[in-house]
Amino acid sequence: MDLKAKIPVGVLGATGSVGQRFVSLLAAHPWFEIAVLTASERSAGKRYADAVSWGLDQPLDSRLGALTIEPTRPGLPCQLLFSALDAEVAGLLETELARAGHVVVSNARNHRMDNDVPLIVPEVNPDHLALAARQTHGGGVILTNPNCSTIGLVLALAPLHRSFGLTAVQVVTLQALSGAGLPGVPSVAIHDNVIPFISGEEEKMESETLKVLGRLTPDGVEPAPIAVSAQCNRVAVLDGHTECVSVKLARPAGEMEVRAALAGFSAEPQRLGLPSAPHPPVALVDERDRPQARLDRGRSGGMAATVGRVRPCPVLDYRFVVLSHNTIRGAAGGSILIAELALAKGLIPAEKLPLATTARR
Repeated sequence: MDLKAKIPVGVLGATGSVGQRFVSLLAAHPWFEIAVLTASERSAGKRYADAVSWGLDQPLDSRLGALTIEPTRPGLPCQLLFSALDAEVAGLLETELARAGHVVVSNARNHRMDNDVPLIVPEVNPDHLALAARQTHGGGVILTNPNCSTIGLVLALAPLHRSFGLTAVQVVTLQALSGAGLPGVPSVAIHDNVIPFISGEEEKMESETLKVLGRLTPDGVEPAPIAVSAQCNRVAVLDGHTECVSVKLARPAGEMEVRAALAGFSAEPQRLGLPSAPHPPVALVDERDRPQARLDRGRSGGMAATVGRVRPCPVLDYRFVVLSHNTIRGAAGGSILIAELALAKGLIPAEKLPLATTARR
């Protein structure tokens, strides 16, 4: 896609764990340039480098570190905003920003299940972007990505659902500490332990999966007719959600057919050549002890889901393990890919966005 210059964007909630991922991933993005960072009132007015407790292994870009943090409010000096806001404040603020004409790509849960808000995994349901045209915010729109654990799951389910249909899914997650945000889980709680409860996580996985895999109709999204059962656990891994999945297919298929569907999966982001699109979106591995979080979470820059241990299931039809990077593909990177898709599809017309005529230094 040929742009005259990079599009200025804002990151809302830039000091948190997901906000930091947005800042890192956007620092050298070919289409987008960070023009504004927002955070809480106690951080507003500070230099970003002074307000953030930077926790990534990539160094903070000095230009971005020098930006002054703004309060999160309508009228920010760029139309396209990436939201890493906490759910406690995101709902109302994102609505106000959309009413002021901003395009908000949100990582928060608040609007995901709204009838007129698309819940997007770009390789799985790009057609759901059409829902945004039904919003009546007064010029702006809200686009959302699913929960971090849902994204890895539906990337693995989508090729099977398309090829054979699915009637039942059972998933047990082993979720990384970074998914709990900052300051995270107390060390005395997670050391030598597995915590078999993450508030709201199982419900989100079960409902969001059905919306993402659902069918777009004139009345909204008709949820996919699949029974989904999720059990979610927090484990002592820094990044990377591991999910043990069993599926019931709607029609019989051999193991080689299932493996071929997973390995051959490609979709619109790959065909469009979007900057953040992984190639392939689902990486099928053959080693008997993979995927592993430490070895596979960074595949395709953290944007691919890695699937391994595909084999028959004695209860359902097939079982496998899927791993995805929860703060990249499952959060900031997934949101950036949504914005790339929306721009490429004309939902965010480049000519209507203010373009940065010079790089800010």
